[in-house]
Amino acid sequence: MKKTLVLSAALMTLVGLSSFAEERTLIDFTTLKADIAVYPQDYDGEKKENQNKRTVMDYATAAGASFSAEQKQLMKSSLALTEWEVVLNSSARNVNSLAQSVVKAAPVSGNSKQPFAGSEVMGVRIVFPSGAYNSNAKILPPFSIPAYEPYSVADDNGDRQKAENNANAENGESSGPKWLFEADDPSDKASPAYGLVKNVGTLKKIAVTTMGMNFPHALYVLLSDTDGVTRRYFMGYLGFDGWKTLEWNNPEYITEVRTREIRVYPIYPRGEPFVKFEGFQICRDAAHVGDDFIGYFKDVKIIYDKANLTSERDIADEDLWGIIGRKESARQALEMSRFGNKQVNRYVEKQKMAVEENFTASLSEDGESNAQSNGGQAADAK
Repeated sequence: MKKTLVLSAALMTLVGLSSFAEERTLIDFTTLKADIAVYPQDYDGEKKENQNKRTVMDYATAAGASFSAEQKQLMKSSLALTEWEVVLNSSARNVNSLAQSVVKAAPVSGNSKQPFAGSEVMGVRIVFPSGAYNSNAKILPPFSIPAYEPYSVADDNGDRQKAENNANAENGESSGPKWLFEADDPSDKASPAYGLVKNVGTLKKIAVTTMGMNFPHALYVLLSDTDGVTRRYFMGYLGFDGWKTLEWNNPEYITEVRTREIRVYPIYPRGEPFVKFEGFQICRDAAHVGDDFIGYFKDVKIIYDKANLTSERDIADEDLWGIIGRKESARQALEMSRFGNKQVNRYVEKQKMAVEENFTASLSEDGESNAQSNGGQAADAK
């Protein structure tokens, strides 16, 4: 009898530990500063940093032989803040809004009292229509963040070489998924991830650090999971001034273990459940002011239950079977093809754009000055 009670107590303790909530930074925009210059080989302009070295993705591997080396060089992108896009809903799209709705790196004053003073956060400008109808815009990364992309070291040109083992990783980081930041101290809950957190069970809370500008618009966070399902979470309204942390609390989160429904899922090949950052959504109500919206975002954090008590296993399942790797490779090949073609089409379109700002003069400067002089005399005569 005593043995049974001891086993029951141990089981309840194990379940209680498995539901212990963890806090992690899902994405920190201050780590996405452009720090390398990636340009075509024959670029003759003034180079400046335009990509983030830590998150560079080279989509040229999916390009065909018909693309030139210059075009393939353009198939590099990263999570650098200037690479993010603003996607307006159909009723909000017009020439003016599409041209002026952009994402920029916003430098925070060094005199700021915030701990991230002197860093760059995400700055967003969205031009909503002035008409009285609902509209919204999504702030999306340039590509869908891969969940199983292995970490590799990148040079200053954005060219990556696979790290063969942990010893080859940069700055002591592991050669696991490059979107995860493996902190030396596992208890460091502020260690930034780059849009991906693994071993996530039930979400308990989501927090967004943002700077309000008294706009009455609603803010949503978009997250996807292992099954590719994207959900949006209402964070609140941006009708305030200054920095503030907006929180979403799971209304269906059960803190009492005995009232929870215990579910057991196969660990492999489903893989570790994860949460991936898909972007923000700003919704403007028809009754509110349109035109320009300005917003700033510093980070997104989550508090969650662990899906598995420990991720360390005696057998490396993926190394043995490779099921997840093959599925992810097929998914990445499709994504690379789509994004690579889009980048090439953008390059071709840019080459077709007019670069002239003024007409070439057909008259001499003296002829133009005489016309102005005669016009002045005619005005005097009147």
